[in-house]
Amino acid sequence: MAKHTVEKIGGTSIADTDVVVKNVLIGDRQGDQLYNRAFVVSAYAGVTDDLLEHKKSGEPGVYAMFAGADSEWAWGDAITKVGERMRAKNAQVFGDTAELKTADNFVRERIEGVRSCLLDLHRLCSFGHFQLQEHLITVREMLSALGEAQSAFNTALLLQKKGVHATFVDLTGWRDEGEAPSLDERIGAAFADIDLTTELPIVTGYAHCREGMLRLYDRGYTEVTFSRIAVLTEASEAIIHKEFHLSSADPKVVGENAVRKIGRTNYDVADQLSNMGMEAVHPRAAKGLRQADIPLRVKNTFDPKDEGTVIRGDYVSDTPRAEIVTGIKGVFALEVFDQDMVGVKGYDAGVLDALARHKVRIISKVSNANAITHYVAASMKLVRRVMAELETNFEGAAISVRKVSIVTAIGSDLAVPGLTATAVAALANASVDLLGVQQMMRNVDIQFIVDEADFDDAIRALHAALVENSPVAAAAAADKVSEPA
Repeated sequence: MAKHTVEKIGGTSIADTDVVVKNVLIGDRQGDQLYNRAFVVSAYAGVTDDLLEHKKSGEPGVYAMFAGADSEWAWGDAITKVGERMRAKNAQVFGDTAELKTADNFVRERIEGVRSCLLDLHRLCSFGHFQLQEHLITVREMLSALGEAQSAFNTALLLQKKGVHATFVDLTGWRDEGEAPSLDERIGAAFADIDLTTELPIVTGYAHCREGMLRLYDRGYTEVTFSRIAVLTEASEAIIHKEFHLSSADPKVVGENAVRKIGRTNYDVADQLSNMGMEAVHPRAAKGLRQADIPLRVKNTFDPKDEGTVIRGDYVSDTPRAEIVTGIKGVFALEVFDQDMVGVKGYDAGVLDALARHKVRIISKVSNANAITHYVAASMKLVRRVMAELETNFEGAAISVRKVSIVTAIGSDLAVPGLTATAVAALANASVDLLGVQQMMRNVDIQFIVDEADFDDAIRALHAALVENSPVAAAAAADKVSEPA
């Protein structure tokens, strides 16, 4: 098979259609240069939030309304509004052309098909023998598919209009009959008859499969689809197009002139970023690429001349240094203190069971002779439920919770002499009260626990000390991106 790339376009990027066509899909390419690529696309920005629930605020979308409503009016109105929003996007992409009617018909068929299914399910579950809860994951999967189907269909249609031999590859299983295939089987069948040297596949980020994409990966399913396509087609490189550079910190916090593009790093660093909620790539997607020895390039859609950041499995910086300073707010430090814990094997198993039962995400944990603290990302309501269970199960223990932030320095090699001392001193000079420090022997990250009010100050202080004013800053600036072998 000819050397090819598999590329993923994020929701914010694909929503800016003109820029994506100009900077990514076509640009200056002509003839054969247009091919030997496959694109996996996310839904247009905001559409999946409307279909499920808002990723950050939790504001209910169609799914949340359907799951909690006693009648179809709330979710019925919501899905109508999603359809209107989709058609408005079609008009923005195609204007007053013949393709607009084709795109609107596609949206109408999908929206009304899903509406019909939900109405039938709602009526069926009005009978006691059928429980809605048993079908909700299927509903969530079906709704998720709508957004990616529209953006992929539109992108292929637009490229065809511009003379590109683009192929819409629908992995959503729309109107499939029989048992769903595995993810690999679904991808294999879809690509079996595609000639990448003469066709440009535009693929839905959602893939209906036996495993259940949302059950396993929740909202990260698009990158998992992207990763499996790269692995199964033996791509030479995987590329993610985002609306920003992968940088040493958030420019909104430390300033545009202070941040540096990372340039090169490894999958360990990508995993630490994911743990902080700053995903360069979904951890399960990264795992597949790492195992297949496929490099991942993260590029800025709006800066096409820049080569981006290359992530490899075997990369280690020439000079030990901190590459990124980032963090996560709204973390709860859940502490279990018990004098009887000393010497008891497996004491924390009960704590872990409670957290797992309530599906609370653990960011990190630390323990000593008589206390275990889990730093978790969850709502206060969920944390209180866990606390109530722990108070019942551990009668002699004192259970407490505090809202904090975690700020972390990350690098492919953090074995810098005096790094911890430099960081702690920088925080002290910035009047940041340090609540805890965690560092592992692997030397990939070091975490600082701070009060939530000190989050931005801690980011700025650590970035200035470890990146901007570091003695190895010159080495970092010289560490340029190179093409993969």
